[in-house]
Amino acid sequence: MEFSDIEPDDSCACGGCADRRRARLHAVRSPRHRPLGARRAAVLIAAAGSVLGGPALSLAAAAPRTDSSPLIPDTPQGEVAGPHGADPSARRSTAAQPATTRAEILRRAQTWVDRKVPYSMAEYWSDGYRQDCSGFVSMAWGLGSSQTTWTLPDFADRIGKDDLQPGDALIYNNPKDPEGGSHTVLFGGWVDAAHTRYTALEQTRPGTTKRSTPYAYWSNASGYLPYRYKGLSQPMPAPDSDAFPGADKFGPGKVNAYVTRLGKMLVERGGGRFYREGPSPDWGEADRKATEAFQLAQGWRGSEADGYPGKDTWDYLVHHRGKDIPPAATAPAPAPTTPTAPTTTTPPAPAPGTPNPPPPAQAPPFPGADRFGPGRVNDDVLLLGRRLVAKGFGAAYREGPSRDWGEADRLNVAAFQRAQGWSGAEADGYPGPHTWKLLFS
Repeated sequence: MEFSDIEPDDSCACGGCADRRRARLHAVRSPRHRPLGARRAAVLIAAAGSVLGGPALSLAAAAPRTDSSPLIPDTPQGEVAGPHGADPSARRSTAAQPATTRAEILRRAQTWVDRKVPYSMAEYWSDGYRQDCSGFVSMAWGLGSSQTTWTLPDFADRIGKDDLQPGDALIYNNPKDPEGGSHTVLFGGWVDAAHTRYTALEQTRPGTTKRSTPYAYWSNASGYLPYRYKGLSQPMPAPDSDAFPGADKFGPGKVNAYVTRLGKMLVERGGGRFYREGPSPDWGEADRKATEAFQLAQGWRGSEADGYPGKDTWDYLVHHRGKDIPPAATAPAPAPTTPTAPTTTTPPAPAPGTPNPPPPAQAPPFPGADRFGPGRVNDDVLLLGRRLVAKGFGAAYREGPSRDWGEADRLNVAAFQRAQGWSGAEADGYPGPHTWKLLFS
């Protein structure tokens, strides 16, 4: 009997292909190379089990998986390959890094998010990249080949957590299960000022997603390391740079150092009256109103004075150009009138037995983003759910709300966020400080 070295079909549901897929996922291999003999041995064992009509003797039996939790990604990856799976021998060199920008990285990544590209470790999307986690990052970085979590660091520089900027990647390599237990995601920006959550763009089952994620990841957080692609031609400007960082840094739900700097510049130009506290990294209505006031002071109107900074607004502020925000207009004193007999209006007395109206409730302080998400069970989840119901956003609850975070909580929060006019990562269903403040206002 002769066995050919043929990869199992990911879309085939037969027992043979299923056993061979499991055997391949659990085959013992070195981090950067899996011997061909080991793969053939795994396929031979699995195929023999199918031929003999008994239970498959795959290596999975010797090393059972324990990652049934939804917080642990089931994202096995393929090997290094050229476009559409072509021979990668000419594409392993990292000597020449294709130049790209952070904007281009995020734009390419968003195309897969928008199309919800199905996850597969064997299939290739129309752009030629393998449809697994490492293929996704390879595509976003524009490498021209599908790498693995073990080879992607060859194209990048190791950085620290505080250096992370959109377009960087977080990579986790599991030496015990290099192919099936490793994972990588793209960093899309911080969600909170404390840097406990970020927007992750990733290729995972069932398809490409963009979601708020606890740092560094749901599971194996200590093993994820941040990397920056070496081929960046236009690095993101530092918060103290005069370069405009981009309109996507400002607006509801944005939390970053650029928002703080914008607020400070607006205060210097006469916008201090709009801030009761701050400025802070968390974008708020005070930032929008102060920006609008500055734009109106320049004589801009309509979309040019919408309260969101563009290149011109930023340029005027950093170079101290244009006019300052004028002081608040003082209402004129009323003209004197002929004195008349004072009249008083007495409000009607409440009906007997009518209770006095309760005083307006004070919004509780935001407890932190780490209190919400899969696996979280606490009183803050219950408080959130009850408030969503009170505001008319409880449609996803079949029962509850309860102290146990569930998908219904996320769907209801997302519905509330979309009602504010937010979309994308701003309406991911996970409450941040701004969502919390609006929800309890």
